[in-house]
Formats: sequence, C-alpha cells, structure tokens
Amino acid sequence: MSAGGVTTSSRDRPLSLYHLLEPEVLADPYPLYHRLRTEDPVHWDPFLHVWVVTRYRDVVRVLHDFSADRTPSPEQLTRMGLAELNPIAQVMVKQMLFLDAPAHTRIRSLAAHAFTPARVEVLRAHIREITDRLLEPVLPAGRMDVIADLAEPLPCIVTAEMLGVPVEDHRRLKSWSQDFAEMLGNFQHNPDHAPKIVRAVEEMTAYFRSAMRDQRKRPREGLVSTLMNAEVGGDRLTEEEVIANCIVTMVGGQETTTNLIGNGVLSLLRHPEELAKLRSDLSLIPSAVEELLRYESPSQHTGRLAPADLELSGRRILRRQAVIAVMGAANRDPDRFPDPDRLDITRQDNRHLAFGWAAHFCFGAPLARIEGQIALEAMLRRMPGLALEPVRLVWRTNLGLRGLEALPVTFETRPGGAPAGWLSR
Repeated sequence: MSAGGVTTSSRDRPLSLYHLLEPEVLADPYPLYHRLRTEDPVHWDPFLHVWVVTRYRDVVRVLHDFSADRTPSPEQLTRMGLAELNPIAQVMVKQMLFLDAPAHTRIRSLAAHAFTPARVEVLRAHIREITDRLLEPVLPAGRMDVIADLAEPLPCIVTAEMLGVPVEDHRRLKSWSQDFAEMLGNFQHNPDHAPKIVRAVEEMTAYFRSAMRDQRKRPREGLVSTLMNAEVGGDRLTEEEVIANCIVTMVGGQETTTNLIGNGVLSLLRHPEELAKLRSDLSLIPSAVEELLRYESPSQHTGRLAPADLELSGRRILRRQAVIAVMGAANRDPDRFPDPDRLDITRQDNRHLAFGWAAHFCFGAPLARIEGQIALEAMLRRMPGLALEPVRLVWRTNLGLRGLEALPVTFETRPGGAPAGWLSR
C-alpha cells in the first residue's frame, strides 16, 4: 500500500528509519514516514542511535535552531578507527553545509551571490537551448530514458557553466558528484565504498585546485572565480575553502535537480489527470514544480545536532545528540498540507521543505526550479502521448537524496520521425 497508507505487515516491524535500506521501503517510504509521524513523531531510533523527527513543525524547528556542525573531524575519525576517511573529512569540515554562523554566513554570502533569482533568471533562455539540444537526438525514436538523456546531463552542463569550468568535463563532474552524494545522503557507513569516495574527493580536490591555477592566468566568470576573488571586510577564503565549497555546490546543483526532474516526471505519469491538466495549461508549470518538490522531495532528510539540552514535542534531547530531520515526512504532514498524499499541481500555500529552511535553505533553489520548469515544459510541448515503459523502476540506494536509476518512457512521433508538435513550437 502506497501514498502514506499503512499495511498490517509494516505495523509488525520495529519502528526505525533503517528500513530505508530495504528496496521495497526505499521505493515507497511514505508508509514508514506515516507510522513515525503518527506513532512517535520525535523518535529515538535505537538502531541508528539518533532522534528521528517527522512532523512539519518539529522539522522546521530542527532546521532553524539545531546545529549543522556535525561532520567528524579527521582526529575524531582516527579515534573511531576510520582514518581511511580522513581525506573526506578534511573537505567536509570546510563546507558551508556543515557549518554554523558565523563561519557558515561568511562563506554562504559569497557563494549565494552567483545564484540570486535575478541572476539565474537571465539564464532561462540559455537553459532552454541546452534542453532542446539534449532532446533532439531522442525525438525521432519516440522513446528515451529521462534520467540518462535529460535529467542528468542538463544540470551537469549548467553546473559546469555556473562554476566556470569547461563544459566538456561535465561527465567527470557527474561521476564525482554521485560518489560524493553517497556521503551526503546515507546514514550508514559502507566500508566497501570508502576507497571509491576517497578517490573521488582527491580527484575533485586536484581538479578544482588546477581550475584555480588556470583562472589566475586566464580569468573567467563563474563560482570558482567568485570565491577566489571575493573579499568581505578584508577577509578572503583560503584555497581549501574555495575547493571544498565548489565541491559541495557542484554536488548539490546536480543531484537535487536530476532528482527533481526524474521524480517529477514519474509523479505526473502516475497521475494522468494531473498530467492532462498541466498539458492543457502550461502556465501551471511553476505551481506544478513546487507540488512535485513537495510530493517526491529530491532531498528526503538531513542531520543536525542538538545545540543544548532541550525538549522537542515532549521528548528530552541532550546536547550534541544527533537528530535526523525528515523533510520527506514533513512534506506529507496532514497538519500542514490538506490531503497531503494527493498530488495537486494547483495546490496553494505550498511552503514545502524540499530545499530546507532558514540559514541553510538551498541557495541553488532558484536555478533548480528553473531547470525543472524548463525540462517539464520542453517534454510536454514536444512529447505527446508520454507514457512509462512497462519495466520495474529502481530507486538509487541513496537514502537521503531520492532519485531513480533510470526512467524509460515512450511518446508519439510524426510520420518520418519528426516529433509531434514540432511545427507548433
């Protein structure tokens, strides 16, 4: 049973977020979220040794008030017997995602300047050109993999351009991004994957260090240059800080948008009445993207630490205890969203948490929204009769960054291979 329902067998299981490790729960986590939200909304998970928070108002408080400074230092990892992960920790402890004010404010204020809604809006026509160029090869065939053909390469190319690195490197950037995202999205430690992730971090570090050297000789616009040259009150970022925050921006810019497009297309195909409504009125696309973000959030949960001994909805949480804020559950909270398990592309008052909240709200949100809007519009305009291929869908084994391995679809073409609707573009 999906869409937030609870099966009898699911009630017999111990209540824990670790069930996301099971493929059938990963494919539909909402019954588990429903149980957590209704039975124990601030839940001590004895398997993960963390508090799991699932109600909207509680998740907002955690995102607003709790500490993001949660990455173990290299020294701590060494004491835990995980010294092989030290190269990763050396990068993560400098990333704004894992910092509190004032260190977070200092770096974010410099990086966010490149992603303001006004600056991103200027890119809309260019992103549309990239989208059309990616769709051209698949249109005559009448079938495509939404992930491989559009949802992955579009944000890869756009992110490379925003960073100011060669666009032809976008496949390498994507490979590194997927490896690093495993550290961001999973709460379990998989020692078999550690060498690959360490290698990716070392290669990314070398890549951005080389990019910085190149831009000192041949300056070009982009986030690398912005962070290198930014100065606030005489303060500048160190080379290691520039590299670390280029990495986290690159990963966030790719993974979130890929999942937004893939999850969004799948949700619409599973709700043909909403898809038909959107086809008949493309002005609803901005509203639809917000609802798709709420309904199948690309970022499902994030970690925080309690800043002090405190009480949250009647539960006593001790200072520095770990807390997982489950945005994917909060976005289906009936106390905040009427009929939350229903996809409604015209939903009003849709203040979802897909991009986080407060100081750590995703500064790349304006760019992700525009990419999602353009991708959906292009597919709806140029692919009539869009339908899922009858294959089993596989969700990526990234528990926090929700996305599909592949999304094969079919659509109608005109005689001779020209796509239907081509002449009316």
